[in-house]
Amino acid sequence: MLDKSIEQSRYDTVWRAAEPYMRARKNDVHIPLSFAWAQRLLAEYSEADHDICSLAILLHDIGWYSIDMEDIIEKGFSGPNMLQSDVRYLHEAEGVRLATEVLRDTGWDEALIADVCEIIDGHDTRTEPRHLNDRIVRDADKLWRFSVTGVSVACDWFKTTPHGYADRLEEQKTQLETDAGIRMATETLAETRKALMLHVI
Repeated sequence: MLDKSIEQSRYDTVWRAAEPYMRARKNDVHIPLSFAWAQRLLAEYSEADHDICSLAILLHDIGWYSIDMEDIIEKGFSGPNMLQSDVRYLHEAEGVRLATEVLRDTGWDEALIADVCEIIDGHDTRTEPRHLNDRIVRDADKLWRFSVTGVSVACDWFKTTPHGYADRLEEQKTQLETDAGIRMATETLAETRKALMLHVI
């Protein structure tokens, strides 16, 4: 196991290389917060691969960079089949393309790149996770939504109020795929409801 400071500096080079692709859809907020959730999940699931999960969550949504913001919101965040919309598949395919470039440019080996991209490809549209690494990334991708920041940002995407979005999350928390993720979502949403005074407004 690498010293934590050395390990983090390895990820920092990837952060810097991916930064140009992080402005779309508030990903410069969503991705760092999701990365932090991934680290919390990895602390509870030591059998998962730290590099694969960390790099996959860092790069999972950079494919939104290639898609018009209006299309992202109108086609990717509305309707009963939004998770199967064309733009969802496109952002995954573009994510694989950009992640491959970023990881090659920052010196990661091809086997690890393939494992990372396997997770990115289908992280929204695949109905079932393939393995523990996949479950951790999928949960980390969702957990940020339960925070004050997540509710504040995502309620606008889904054209509802913070209270309305929090109610929606109550139903969605059971869709998380690890026991730790479900526990974290439940605790965080309770804190968010309190912080945003959702018992009043």
